[in-house]
Amino acid sequence: MTEALRRKLTNAGRVLASQDQGDFVAGHVTVRLPDDPGRFLMKPATIGLEEMTPDNIISVDLDGRKVDGAMPRHNEVFIHSEVLRVRSDIAAVVHTHAPHAVAFSSLGRELVPVNNEAGYFYKRLPVFAETTDLIVTPERGKAVARCLGQNSAVLLRNHGIVTAGRSIEEAVWIALKLERACRVQLMAEWAGGPKLVAEGEDLAAKNKRGNRGDLYTNVFNYLVRAWCRMHGKADDPCCAEHYTADESAYEK
Repeated sequence: MTEALRRKLTNAGRVLASQDQGDFVAGHVTVRLPDDPGRFLMKPATIGLEEMTPDNIISVDLDGRKVDGAMPRHNEVFIHSEVLRVRSDIAAVVHTHAPHAVAFSSLGRELVPVNNEAGYFYKRLPVFAETTDLIVTPERGKAVARCLGQNSAVLLRNHGIVTAGRSIEEAVWIALKLERACRVQLMAEWAGGPKLVAEGEDLAAKNKRGNRGDLYTNVFNYLVRAWCRMHGKADDPCCAEHYTADESAYEK
């Protein structure tokens, strides 16, 4: 199981990078080890998200100590360790410097339901503003985890995003949707600000339709296939991985 999880984490990095959430060697994604919940797999430092491989991924404990792997650990490990410490329901955490989310966070505005994605975050997107510096101590990691609370995402003002999911697919999906929601509202802001937004029963219905487990899975699988079509090599074990489609939301 651990090897399959390493391959999926590798693919998560590829997906995030392909969707413009890479920032050279910054940004990281983690997943809790199901048979050892006090430890997690993490992208190592000094490489880009898309440069992860099953062999260079490191293992870290909830105190932020590297326990396995040859490559260095990210200084912002405490985002992941402290969220995973207090959220036993969470299996995966993403932190990136998603550019439109960073730009949006500088406006001091509320993210409103301009598009379908934004409805998912409406009134459920806290902003961490205690510092705009990096999260390089356990104390700051704890503060980010407190700000996140029971939500699935938090904006780090002038810095980036943190998303938390019950699976790698969900954490990645949330990161992609948050960046898209911020980008679309920025477009509306450029045109003078959103005047009409989804609300009431429409908003509730859209949120129910758009927040489904099959979407996390199928979007992730699609983006892995797209990356592999463009960049995959014949001997790439992560592109050889077969992820089953989730058809549970569709009539047979």
